[in-house]
Amino acid sequence: MMKKPFFGLSKPRVIYPPSQGAFPIPKSIPTPGRVTLLIDGALSFVDKDVLKKGDAVKTGQKVLLSKESGGYAISSVTGTVSDISVFEGDFGKIYVAVSIDSAKAEQLDDQFTAVAAEPSLQTALDFLQTAPGKPPLSMLSNLEKTIETLVIYAEDKDLLITTNRYIATSRFSSLTKGIDMLKKISGIDDIIVVTPRDRIQSYGEIGAKVRAVDTAYPAANPQNIMNQVLGKAVPVGKAPEDLGVVFFSAESVAALGDAFETGRVPVNKIITVIHKDGSQTLVEARIGTPIRNVLAACGETLSDMDRLIVGGPMTGNAIYSEEHPVQPDTDAVMLQDKADVPFVSDYPCINCGECVRVCPAKMPVNMLVRFLEAGVYQTAADEYDLYSCIECGLCSYVCVAKIPIFQYIRLAKFALSQVQTAEEQND
Repeated sequence: MMKKPFFGLSKPRVIYPPSQGAFPIPKSIPTPGRVTLLIDGALSFVDKDVLKKGDAVKTGQKVLLSKESGGYAISSVTGTVSDISVFEGDFGKIYVAVSIDSAKAEQLDDQFTAVAAEPSLQTALDFLQTAPGKPPLSMLSNLEKTIETLVIYAEDKDLLITTNRYIATSRFSSLTKGIDMLKKISGIDDIIVVTPRDRIQSYGEIGAKVRAVDTAYPAANPQNIMNQVLGKAVPVGKAPEDLGVVFFSAESVAALGDAFETGRVPVNKIITVIHKDGSQTLVEARIGTPIRNVLAACGETLSDMDRLIVGGPMTGNAIYSEEHPVQPDTDAVMLQDKADVPFVSDYPCINCGECVRVCPAKMPVNMLVRFLEAGVYQTAADEYDLYSCIECGLCSYVCVAKIPIFQYIRLAKFALSQVQTAEEQND
């Protein structure tokens, strides 16, 4: 959240910035000396007979943790595995971090090339789950949930980010190829591209339905799209896939199209860098590049007490290290000057009602926050609609008392998920 209003609005309504014509070509970030790939799972999952320090890898090569776990990343550089360690993400999520020192001469791996000529869902699952945009391919292979509709959002989920908008506008051919490929590998014909209303006229023949949503944030939120476009309200505690719908980003679909078209796994990620003055720069970097390299290439430096955020101003997460690597789903990096870091308080709610008025889910946020502050999470879920929250962050943005409501909500959901997991393990 930012201290200053984004667009000078006096009412609690924020609008995605309108289209400004063609985008400039993204700034290319030089290949770093070391990349770090993060793979879901614990270090104990690594089979030393499959992956170990000193292994040589090529660009586009599948880096497998073990044959049993099946977890993998795609090497974004040619080089040598220099470290295998644990990386702790938000809310204690654990990853295996595989670091690769880059070689001067690049060699392209041919594993995917050999199978790309005959596209299939299994091939995509085997090589493209960590492609730019992180396509949710596993949702298409879940035998317990039948997927009937694929939604591609051509807008970004947070404000000030232009990553998906750039892809939808400037890589239209790749997006079209990706849609054709999704139909082929999934067998699903009901594909809908969702775009802000002010850009729907720019779409021609793309091989999918095109539907418009409002330009007010959070129009690109999946729950919002389910309501506005598909006319399906997602029940509390359920997800869109429970109703047969899966969401892909424009970048992930374009990556699928490019991969099968060229026979190469894409290893570059488009990122929006949001500068301290609120301006944006689009950059293209190898997946695994340290954010430090991205900032340096953009001429940005961090001072004491400045804030570094992965994501946008409403829903992004502050991180503590510039060594944090760019990941397949890292759409933006945001810097805040220490003078603009918002004041957060532990003052009690003054019941002004701003959070209730702005909430897209119509939740009783003023009541909910009282239970969250007290750590009474189960009551917050049972009686005050905790799980109806779509996590847009608007409540925190408008809170007069400067209560970090959004973070309280995320913490409550995480704590309850931990309890549920523990109970299931004990059964």
